[in-house]
Amino acid sequence: MSSSSSFRRALLSGALAFAAASSFAVSAHAQGYPNKPITLVVPAAAGGPTDTVARLIAESMSKTLGQTVVVDNTGGAGGTIGMARVARAAPDGYTIAVWHIAHSTAPSLYDDLKYNVVNDFDSIGRITDVPMTIVGKAALPPNNIAEFVAWLRANAAKATYGHAGIGSASHLCGLMFLKEVGVKVEGVGYRGTGPAMIDLLAGQFDFMCDQTTGTTGPIKDGKIKGYAVTTKFKVSSVPDLPTLDSTVLPGFEVSAWHAMWAPKGIPKAATDKLVAALQIALKDPKVIERFASLGTVPVDPSLTQPAALKSHLEAEVKRWGEVIKAAGVKGN
Repeated sequence: MSSSSSFRRALLSGALAFAAASSFAVSAHAQGYPNKPITLVVPAAAGGPTDTVARLIAESMSKTLGQTVVVDNTGGAGGTIGMARVARAAPDGYTIAVWHIAHSTAPSLYDDLKYNVVNDFDSIGRITDVPMTIVGKAALPPNNIAEFVAWLRANAAKATYGHAGIGSASHLCGLMFLKEVGVKVEGVGYRGTGPAMIDLLAGQFDFMCDQTTGTTGPIKDGKIKGYAVTTKFKVSSVPDLPTLDSTVLPGFEVSAWHAMWAPKGIPKAATDKLVAALQIALKDPKVIERFASLGTVPVDPSLTQPAALKSHLEAEVKRWGEVIKAAGVKGN
């Protein structure tokens, strides 16, 4: 055998041995998962409805996993900054994300999106579907949804509405609501619903469409006016609010679903533990009670599975793509 052949064989043997050792190390590391804190990225500002959902889930999952799940708010650009960060993170299970319906709208809104919303992430599971509410600043004249729509049509040229940024749930809900009402109103975008709510409370704009997780408290405290919910059923946390479907806009229905993802390719052992911890969190009495007080409930257990979330996401990408294309909206 030539010396060059012997060298190549030795090199190949060394490479195979290294690969086997590396594979064993990754497997062993995954089996010990988690052995350090986990970062949960929320692609929105602190204080908003998605942040509220994420923190409730993080607290419960921390107990199950035996490690702290640290919420890290990385807002901006309709959530794409935070999700891009997760897509680029090491696929080791130590960086995950909780985001919502806006993940499905990003491909239609951003031509230069740096990641594929389906293929660059591992699905962990859906969390909750949150009803939306049409709300106005406390000083707004209308006192019910019929009066509000009449006021809106009469004052469209000077009215203003706020939202959590292009492609956010509040933005999409607002677009659909205004389209159905038949008016165009100037929109004011924020880096998350938290900052938007602060300005609504201060009367800086007239109205918005936001999730019950963010509006229930201010409505009950009389700090903003609640006009209607966007689901076809009434919401227990704001029982006095009628549905748009039963009043001024028959057939109207929008909710903001939330879910958990990880970078593509995390070890199966990590995926299994995250899925199990999420399912336990969604059965946690404290989480259920807090969700109920905010007008939402955990999704059915069958929807918390990775495959179910992936199928749902693919369907939502198609659904909202058609809506966004018809509206001619772009985020970049």
